[in-house]
Amino acid sequence: MKFTKQDLLTLLIGLFLFASCKNPNGVGLDVDPNSALQGTLVNDQLVTSQTVKEPDLTTSILSSHPIGYMVDPIFGKTESSVGMTVVPSETSLDFTSATLDSAVLVLNLGTQFYGDTATSKYSIDVYQLSNAITKYKSSDVIAHNSNVLGNFNSRIFPNTKVKVTEVVTSGKDTIRTMTPQIRIPLNKTFIQNTILSLPTTGTSSNAKFVDYFKGLYAEINKSSSTGTGGIAFLDFAGSNSYVQLVYRKPNTTSGTDTLSKNFPISSSNIVTANIKHDYTGTAVKTQLDNPTVQYGITYLQGLAGVRTKISFPSLKNFTSVYGKAVVNKAELVVDLSAGTYALPFAPSQRLSLYRWDIAEQEVNVPDHDQSGTSTGGASYSGDPRAKTDAIFGGYYDSLKNRYVFNVTAYVQDLIDGTKIDYGTFIAPEALAGTSFNLGTSRVLTPASRAVIGTFGNTTNRLKLNIYYTKIN
Repeated sequence: MKFTKQDLLTLLIGLFLFASCKNPNGVGLDVDPNSALQGTLVNDQLVTSQTVKEPDLTTSILSSHPIGYMVDPIFGKTESSVGMTVVPSETSLDFTSATLDSAVLVLNLGTQFYGDTATSKYSIDVYQLSNAITKYKSSDVIAHNSNVLGNFNSRIFPNTKVKVTEVVTSGKDTIRTMTPQIRIPLNKTFIQNTILSLPTTGTSSNAKFVDYFKGLYAEINKSSSTGTGGIAFLDFAGSNSYVQLVYRKPNTTSGTDTLSKNFPISSSNIVTANIKHDYTGTAVKTQLDNPTVQYGITYLQGLAGVRTKISFPSLKNFTSVYGKAVVNKAELVVDLSAGTYALPFAPSQRLSLYRWDIAEQEVNVPDHDQSGTSTGGASYSGDPRAKTDAIFGGYYDSLKNRYVFNVTAYVQDLIDGTKIDYGTFIAPEALAGTSFNLGTSRVLTPASRAVIGTFGNTTNRLKLNIYYTKIN
C-alpha cells in the first residue's frame, strides 16, 4: 500500500481525535459556559455566621400588608395586624334620611400567603382607630378603640374567587365574581351613627373625613383562632379593598332607592402594619442572646424577623497564602438544615444577599448590580434588573435543598482589598421582588423562613467555592 503525505496526515489527525474523545456521544455538543470552570478550586475559606435581629420595616410603603397569626415549632409566634385609612369614594356625599342595610369591610387578598390554609381557622376582629395613622414602623403600636365592630371567623382561601351580589340602582341586582378576598360584616348601628349621620361637609374632602372617622384596625383574635395559623397579605394597591355601604334612601318618584357606596382603602392613603415576633423558649432566642457563639445552624425569617450575618475573615489573607489571583468564579452555597422545612412552613423560595458599607448602611454586593448574558436556568422578565437577579442567584433549589449566589466580583474585591468586609447578610426575599429594596425601604417582604447550615456544620455546610488562576 502506498501513502501520500496528505493521506498520512489525515490518518494521524483521525487517530488523535479518536483517542482523545472519551465520550463519543458528546461530539458536536456545545459546551455550557457555566460548567466550564477553569482554575484551582479553594473551598475551605472560613465563613463566620450569627443570627441577628432584622431592622424595623417602614410598613406604610409596603406593596401588600400582612395580617395573621402563626405558631411555628422552630420560630415561635408571629402576628401582624393592620391599620387602614378609609376615605370616601366621592366628595360631599348626601346621606340625608338614609337607612343602612349592610356595611362590609372588603379586604382583597394578594398573591402571597404563608402557613396553613387547609385546616386553620382565622378569627379577625375589626375596631375603629383612636387616631389618624401617623406612625409607620413595623414595631409601632396602632392605637384603637376597644369595641369590636366586626368579626371574620373562617378558613382563608387565597386562591378562590368569590361571588358577590352587586346592588344596581333602579335595576335588578347582579352576581359578580370577585378576586379572592376577606369579607367582614360591620356593626350597622355604628356605621349608621357615624358615617350616615354625617352632613355633606363631613365628606367634602378626604382630610375632613379622616379627621372625623380616623380609620379601621384589623387584628387576629388568637383565642378564637385554631390551628398553626398563617400570614395573609392584603392588597391595597388598587381599588379592590374598601368599606361597602348598602343603604335605602327616599325617592320622590319611585318611593325608595337602594344605593351602594364604597369607601376605598388604598396604599395611596396610609396603611400600616404592626408586626410582632415572640421567640421565647426557642433556639432562635438562644442565639440572639449569645451573639459571639458559632452555632451549627442559623435562622432567617421575613416580616422584620431575623437574618444571618456572615463574614469572610480569611479572604484578606488570600493573596499571601495562594499568591496574586484572578477569581474566575466564586459562589456562596447555602444549604438548608435537614428536617427544618416541613409544610406548612415551607422554606423561603428566595434569599437575598447584601452587605454593610462603612456607615453600616445596607447596599448590594457588586455581583447583584452587574448584568450578564446567562440566566443560569432562572427565568426573568424584560426588566434588566430581573435578568441580573437571575444570574446573581439566591433561588431555592428544591432538588438539592439549597441556594447558590454568584459572588465572583465581591470575592475578588475582598481579596484585593478594594472593599472591606463590614458584614454581609442573608435574609428571606419576596420571590417577585428584587434586593434593590433593602432594609427599612423594603416594599416587598415575605413571611417565610429558613434554617441554614453554617461553616462548621458537617452535614449542611455553608461554603464559599472559589475558582481562581494564579498570576504573576
